[in-house]
Amino acid sequence: MTLAAFVLLWQVVAGHYPPEQFPAPSDVLKAIKELSDNGVLWTNIGISLARFGAAYLLAVVTAIPLGLFLGRFTRCHLAIDPLIQVLRPISPIAWFPLAVLWFGIGNAPAVFIIFLAAFYPILLTTISSVRSVPPVYLKVSSNFGAGARMTFLRVIVPAAFPGIMVGLHIAVGTGWIHLVAGEMLGAQSGLGFMIIDARNFLRTDEIMAGMLLVGLLGLAIYRGMKTVEGVIGRRWGVTR
Repeated sequence: MTLAAFVLLWQVVAGHYPPEQFPAPSDVLKAIKELSDNGVLWTNIGISLARFGAAYLLAVVTAIPLGLFLGRFTRCHLAIDPLIQVLRPISPIAWFPLAVLWFGIGNAPAVFIIFLAAFYPILLTTISSVRSVPPVYLKVSSNFGAGARMTFLRVIVPAAFPGIMVGLHIAVGTGWIHLVAGEMLGAQSGLGFMIIDARNFLRTDEIMAGMLLVGLLGLAIYRGMKTVEGVIGRRWGVTR
């Protein structure tokens, strides 16, 4: 209902402007069909998803173990936290010049930028979630004779899971936003490049088509994550 109202409002507002300045939804759909028929659309979508998947997976497999470790061992967290708090506020966009200098032109700079955007939300929420596990859980586990390894795997990780998922959702949003920015950084493919290329040819309809596809794909990724979260949460008994 909300999306239908948005499209209707878009159509009405677009009627007051030339198509070259503010294309209507019908013009954008025509642009999507044109890109699809040319084979450009699906190639760029596949490349963008591959870049995002690689960077996001790299952020997950590094940030979650590190966050679990730092959340469990307070002294280590206190030692490394100043460094984290210095690096965390630096915008991934500020790393653009160094990304090109270190990795050149191509996939690597975009993957690096997405990784930076996703890493810190996952890391910080994981640390916070582990530190927020109620102490009574650990006492009950100890009373039942569970060792350190079993307590960590069977008590701490499931109890911290909802908080970790919050970080994963935030990281998806920040990473997906910076995907487009990263692909504008000298890449020759992907949705970000497609938008920049359309701008160079003054194809406003293709620019908005790329923007619309970025939003729809982001929604699809979010829904997919919610499904996986529900399955894991029910298995561990932390969600219904």
